[in-house]
Amino acid sequence: MKLEASTVLLTGAAGGIGSAIARELSAKGAKLLLTDLNEQALVNLVAEIEGSSGSARAIAADISSETDRKRLVTEAQSAGVNVLINAAGLNPFALLEDQPAEKIALAVAVNLVAPILLSKVMLPVLKRCDSGHIVNIGSSFGSIGFAGFSTYCATKFAMRGFSEAMRRELADTRIKVHYVAPRATETPLATDDIRAMNKELGVGMDTPEIVARAVASVLQHESREFHLGLPERIYAVINALAPSLVDRALARQLPIIRYYAKRTNSKLAPSDRIENQPKLVETH
Repeated sequence: MKLEASTVLLTGAAGGIGSAIARELSAKGAKLLLTDLNEQALVNLVAEIEGSSGSARAIAADISSETDRKRLVTEAQSAGVNVLINAAGLNPFALLEDQPAEKIALAVAVNLVAPILLSKVMLPVLKRCDSGHIVNIGSSFGSIGFAGFSTYCATKFAMRGFSEAMRRELADTRIKVHYVAPRATETPLATDDIRAMNKELGVGMDTPEIVARAVASVLQHESREFHLGLPERIYAVINALAPSLVDRALARQLPIIRYYAKRTNSKLAPSDRIENQPKLVETH
């Protein structure tokens, strides 16, 4: 597809990966409709893009809100959007026993439920386009379950399955569905503890700009999927074919992961720690 003839609705546009995608697509001629909860960051990003002769507009919105999703669809239809990029996401790092229930629910809502529902309401808009596209930003953890990221892995495994199913469901339409899986990336979501853990484990980290170039390439070449990082691509294949091998390899890393996950939990506000969360009583 020709990016210079495209209008893109990009969620999570104020984030590290989202803002890099916005800059990359704008540099290639795409018009942008940018949305995020952080209105000031959106305004600054739009000013930067327009200062470089790009075309962008900001819409502060909460994609987990039905009202805001409807507003985005209305704006997208008016702007002639033909590409939806679901880039908004949260990356909670903690052992499951240390994660507050509210944060688990929020991650599932933002990473999984919201993009599914936004894709649903955007389908009528995209079906009217000569060439419609949905790009879902996943993760290497959508193919490899990793300790300390159980909730995040759950949402990204689900997004990979959703992307695959929608690609097949829309096979007889003019809409193409793409899935881009970054590996560890240098963004504000990568805390000091995550960076230190990755360094100790020898995990490579990409810049947001590398991810952004991958997204642009996927759209230009209309690729089905793209997984960043050669080691991660190999591990994903091994994990699919012989998961016990990956089990044993990651088991050796578990003490290091536990150390950094526990250290992260110790830095949380007391109200966010699992030991201070209200106990849930099940009723049947």
